[in-house]
Amino acid sequence: MNKSKALVITKKLLFVIVIVYIFIHMTFPFYWAINSSLKSETQVQMQPATMIPRDPQTLEFSPTLQNYQAIFRNITFVRGILNSVFVAVTATVIALVFGSFAAFAMGKLRFRGKTGSLYLILSMTMFPQIAVLSGLYATMRTLNLPVRGFLILSYMLFTLPFTIWVLTSFFKGLPDTLLESGQVDGATPFQTFFFILLPLTAPALVTTGLLAFIAAWNEYLFALTFTSIAPQARTVPVAIALFSGEMAMQEPFGEIMAAAVVVTVPLIILVFVFQRKIISGLTAGAVKG
Repeated sequence: MNKSKALVITKKLLFVIVIVYIFIHMTFPFYWAINSSLKSETQVQMQPATMIPRDPQTLEFSPTLQNYQAIFRNITFVRGILNSVFVAVTATVIALVFGSFAAFAMGKLRFRGKTGSLYLILSMTMFPQIAVLSGLYATMRTLNLPVRGFLILSYMLFTLPFTIWVLTSFFKGLPDTLLESGQVDGATPFQTFFFILLPLTAPALVTTGLLAFIAAWNEYLFALTFTSIAPQARTVPVAIALFSGEMAMQEPFGEIMAAAVVVTVPLIILVFVFQRKIISGLTAGAVKG
């Protein structure tokens, strides 16, 4: 009996240790970004590095907001945030609109080639970005397309297939009786989809929409390449990557960390606000019913 109790206590202790390790491992980079963003250049260069902002002379706690003030005076960074908001929100809305229609057809309608089409859509997510980058760039230059609009279209390559795949699983999990009852009442397939089925997909829409938004918000490779000919269209990841110091060869580490915190906090807030719907959306369709 004592051995069994000791074994149970040991397992619980190991579980707690693993959870604490995972928590520290995942949150420490964000903490260090906040810590560095509250330091001046002199404080950042202190050796050894300090876990909190300290005055170089007195070693007292001495945070500063000068990095945050500097990035919001940086027109390139502010423009990058506005560009990212426009591109990410537009790409997410388009992905949800077209993805919900396609997922409804894949999940509830019967037509020839449905399974093959679904796997074809899934296969589109398997191509690495670099494999299509040169072709997309050549297309944009040949057709002389606007950079922001082309960024939105290019983001559809990885947001739309993911949206369709997740929403299809959700639509399949909805009872067929809902569609049949709509037909009995004289509703068209579109009316049944829009007024009956779509409201029930709110958790899945929130989940896929948020993940699509995060993917578009953080995307760097396409944005860096396409905006090379239009600096005014740079998104915020590119703007942060191209930060430069006041002097040659100077790396404004504090400003970069402040910018990283600024662009990360809205995503964290969105996740906390919609966490219940995200959990419901991720588990949707897992159980038949």
